[in-house]
Amino acid sequence: MSAWLSIAQKLDPAKLPTIFQVNWFRNDQDGKFLWPGFAENMRVIQWIVGQIEGSDSSTATPIGLVPKAESLNTDGIEIGDKELDELLKVEKESWLAEASEIGYFFETFAERLPTELTTQLEALVTRLKNVK
Repeated sequence: MSAWLSIAQKLDPAKLPTIFQVNWFRNDQDGKFLWPGFAENMRVIQWIVGQIEGSDSSTATPIGLVPKAESLNTDGIEIGDKELDELLKVEKESWLAEASEIGYFFETFAERLPTELTTQLEALVTRLKNVK
């Protein structure tokens, strides 16, 4: 893993790949999917392309950039403002639990784990804990 991290240190940061994470399977309180489904995933990919091309379509959060609600193309699909807000919300406790699981996973690598990964995880936890 250290070899991959060292490559990033040698390159121009502007030329490094951008990484996106999506969760198509977030559920509402009734257990129904918040996002309308696979046929609509291209709308999120459309937002990603806009991000790469430099559009101002995101909000900074403790976990990274999240789409602004108005930046997602929702034309022709039935998704209300409430569902969209829920989709884009960063759930502090859920992310802290995820970070804890990642920490347990990191422990399996012991001394082979690059310290940069632990440092990033600790920074994520700190950012999350500072959310009110």
